[in-house]
Amino acid sequence: MSISNRLAELGITLPQAMAPVANYVPVSITGQLVTVSGQLPAMDGKVAVTGKLGAAVSLEEGRHAARLCLINLLAQLQAALPGGLDSITQVVRLGGFIACTPEFTQHAVVMNGASDLAVAVFGDTGRHARSTIGVASLPLDAAVEVEGQFYIG
Repeated sequence: MSISNRLAELGITLPQAMAPVANYVPVSITGQLVTVSGQLPAMDGKVAVTGKLGAAVSLEEGRHAARLCLINLLAQLQAALPGGLDSITQVVRLGGFIACTPEFTQHAVVMNGASDLAVAVFGDTGRHARSTIGVASLPLDAAVEVEGQFYIG
C-alpha cells in the first residue's frame, strides 16, 4: 500500500510545506540519508499548540502537537523528495523538544504522538530511534518541535 493511501486511511491530508523561519534549509539530503529540520505543530500556516506542558498545555494537547509536528515533517519530505514519501525505506530517528515546566516528566508520552503516527504511516519501517528533551522555550512559543532522519532507497 502506498504512503498516500495510508495517509488517506488515517484521514490525514498533508499541508503545504512551511518555509523556514530563519537561516536554514528544511530538508538536507546526503546520499540516502535525509534530515528534516525541526517542525512546529502548525496548522493553516500558524502554530496551533503554544505554551508549556505542565502549565497551560495538557498531556493530550502535547501528544496532538507532536502528531502535528510529524505531519509537517511528512509535508517537508513530500515536497523535497522526487519520489515523495514512497521513497522512504526507514524512519531512522526522531528528536522531540518539549517546552515544559521544570517539574514536567511525561516527555515520552508527549513524543508518542509523533512516534505512534510514524509507525501508523510507515508500518515496521516507521520504528525508529528517538530522543525526547524538555526545554524552557521553543520558537514562536510552540509547545513541541520534532526533527527527523530518514533513509531513502
